[in-house]
Amino acid sequence: MCATALQLPRSAPIVDIITESRSVKTFVLGDAIQAQPGQFIMAWLPGVDEKPLSIAWDDPLTVTVAAVGPFSRVLHDRQVGDTIGWRGPYGRPYRLDPARPALLIGGGYGAAPLYFLATRAQAQAISVTVALGARKADDLICVSRFEDAGIPLILATDDGSLGFPGYVTDAVRDAGVLDEQHPAIYACGPEGMLVAVHKMCLELGLPGQLSVERYMKCGFGICGQCALDDLLTCIDGPVLSVEQLTGKADFGHFHRTTTGRRLPLGH
Repeated sequence: MCATALQLPRSAPIVDIITESRSVKTFVLGDAIQAQPGQFIMAWLPGVDEKPLSIAWDDPLTVTVAAVGPFSRVLHDRQVGDTIGWRGPYGRPYRLDPARPALLIGGGYGAAPLYFLATRAQAQAISVTVALGARKADDLICVSRFEDAGIPLILATDDGSLGFPGYVTDAVRDAGVLDEQHPAIYACGPEGMLVAVHKMCLELGLPGQLSVERYMKCGFGICGQCALDDLLTCIDGPVLSVEQLTGKADFGHFHRTTTGRRLPLGH
């Protein structure tokens, strides 16, 4: 599934832009990719930068982006007809377990690649439940897409404006799906949420796969910028199992800057 290290960027026009929330947009490109849910592309804006973006759909190639930094803010200013450079796919995807129901847990814009995964699970006749969390109702994305696909939803907001009032991991426990279904868990979202999902999986003895985000330059294991202890997120991940993350000192605590300096998360 991984692209070769020598792959050069190709250009694709933006054919549609969907405003998901006040800070999140989905960009549909006039191109397609052979990829699995959980993989990513390296997107390139000439004269700006190149950044990893999770694949939200394969055909047409679609990415969902939050405006959180210089690159993403410039991308948010792009219009239909503008072009984006990209290369990929890169990374290890989610691996669905056909023997267990699937519980997908998403935080913020992490919902987008989980929709891609949910449709693949449905195609394999795997029972799917999706739990989405955000700070408030306006920050929840992809809700109507999951509903249109007939997928049961658990919603949570930190401020209680929609669904369960609190964290999505608490909403999942409150809904009873863990005890009733004993599912395999697949998660994508902020690292604080992933740490809570990891702890929950260990407590209940449930298998879990978590998509972990780190700063990347190359995407294929050369630069070492995305190190998480002894793992390279671009080639060992970004989807990592609960077992792989257990005992990792960086997980939930440290990241690396553009210069490779190791700093506490949030700095």
